[in-house]
Amino acid sequence: MTAQGGNDIISVGKLSENKLPMEELRSKSKICANVFCGAGRECAVTEKGEPTCLCIEQCKPHKRPVCGSNGKTYLNHCELHRDACLTGSKIQVDYDGHCKEKKSVSPSASPVVCYQSNRDELRHRIIQWLEAEIIPDGWFSKGSNYSEILDKYFKNFDNGDSRLDSSEFLKFVEQNETAINITTYPDQENNKLLRGLCVDALIELSDENADWKLSFQEFLKCLNPSFNPPEKKCALEDETYADGAETEVDCNRCVCACGNWVCTAMTCDGKNQKGAQTQTEEEMTRYVQELQKHQETAEKTKRVSTKEI
Repeated sequence: MTAQGGNDIISVGKLSENKLPMEELRSKSKICANVFCGAGRECAVTEKGEPTCLCIEQCKPHKRPVCGSNGKTYLNHCELHRDACLTGSKIQVDYDGHCKEKKSVSPSASPVVCYQSNRDELRHRIIQWLEAEIIPDGWFSKGSNYSEILDKYFKNFDNGDSRLDSSEFLKFVEQNETAINITTYPDQENNKLLRGLCVDALIELSDENADWKLSFQEFLKCLNPSFNPPEKKCALEDETYADGAETEVDCNRCVCACGNWVCTAMTCDGKNQKGAQTQTEEEMTRYVQELQKHQETAEKTKRVSTKEI
């Protein structure tokens, strides 16, 4: 890795060229003809003669500096994407040219989100609480099993439509202080918001018809101790990102949480956009919609692949 001048231009990797025999080059060209590896990667042929995508070994040395979202200046677009590939990090082109010294503006705060770990912790506490209420059958009395306990709570908080929505589910959860006592944030208001978001994440786990309400069977599946919630990832630009991954747009931060992108809504002077009908807000809305569109496409592709298997 080399730096040029005082502008911290990053040229990733050592420039080298492997000269391959003509026959080998032709063979590689055929094998990799229909393989798309994405930015920063290139197709290579394994010893078994199969195509595989690897980080680009050498970028062309043309000068067209770009500033990456990590604050580093790269010699060109290829070097930026190659660095992202080699480091396994998400680096986007912020703008063309050398990175400028950032002005002292308030950094975008992370949005309040329910990560999979938060969701699973809440679920685990609820299950522990419910299992503690199981009463085994006695000699002369009938006890109560796990399903019966869930049925009791379901009927207590259902408004009569045989479905639990998020507000009813939240009232059910708030019956037990131990179950809801998740203090991820220093202030109570954000912890309360987190609780509601995690309830929504629990509903999403088993909401088979996507109506954001749980039938008793869906409720039972959600809190079934033997049910292992799947790990969900977020999709963006033909790539998937694990829970907790972040990306930025302008001064806003977007976080991957339970398979969905959640973004802040800040103007670049650090003030909340609430009520401000600005172009920046419109751009932010479009960006979030684009994130969600990528996510929906990835979920549909995943479902189709699962059916084919």
